[in-house]
Amino acid sequence: MKIEELLESGAHYGHPVSKWNPKFKPFIATKKNGIYIINLQLTLDYLNKAVNEMKKISEKGGNILFVGTKAQAKDLVQTSADSCGMFYIVERWLGGTLTNFATIKKSIRRLVMLEKDSSPIYKNKTKKERHMLKREKLKLSDLHRGIKDMKHLPSALFVVDANHEKIAVAEAKCLGIPTFGIVDTNTNPNSLDFPIPANDDSIKTIKLIMSHISKSILESVGGSHKDSSDKSPEVVENKVSDNLDSEENSKEIEVVQE
Repeated sequence: MKIEELLESGAHYGHPVSKWNPKFKPFIATKKNGIYIINLQLTLDYLNKAVNEMKKISEKGGNILFVGTKAQAKDLVQTSADSCGMFYIVERWLGGTLTNFATIKKSIRRLVMLEKDSSPIYKNKTKKERHMLKREKLKLSDLHRGIKDMKHLPSALFVVDANHEKIAVAEAKCLGIPTFGIVDTNTNPNSLDFPIPANDDSIKTIKLIMSHISKSILESVGGSHKDSSDKSPEVVENKVSDNLDSEENSKEIEVVQE
């Protein structure tokens, strides 16, 4: 990845100055026409730092859950996750997806049953009842298709737009799951363990960053490795505070030296 590529994708464009988050200040280079401009050297530094950490996780057999539910991120997140054998959520984040994973797994088992035409669930059902079951299958498929084979909690979470996916981030933090993602000038970068300062609304920027991440992960493991085994990933057992403004989360990010 080169700075020129980030520049061409528009990764440096932030939000209007009126919508900024003061904690993002270390990553701002300047402002132009009422818009903050992000320091792309820091974008590159933090992207490389995040990628290296995600590679370590995947090399150990861990799985990363990619989340991008806003319109411009959905297809890109799904494509990137599929290409490197990781899990994804691109529709609606269901509250409790991580913190109440046992219930989510029951819902997934229900989906697997509904997807089998020979399933006993369809036996002796009226035409109307079968139609209702098929509608349920479509609904569950939209919600769970990207995590249908996820047997355990993910080893890490990656989000496109930490503000938009704040519930997912909060759940991961609660369980001690490392968090990665793209943060724009309207976001507190301290909300993630490994923030990547960049334009999180640009399709070109999202595609560039996601493609780089998925390619790096794939190369690190030598191929797709979506793990559906019963081996549980390493997840920190000590729960952190639900308060995202806790002392740990509010500490200033150490700016990488150029």
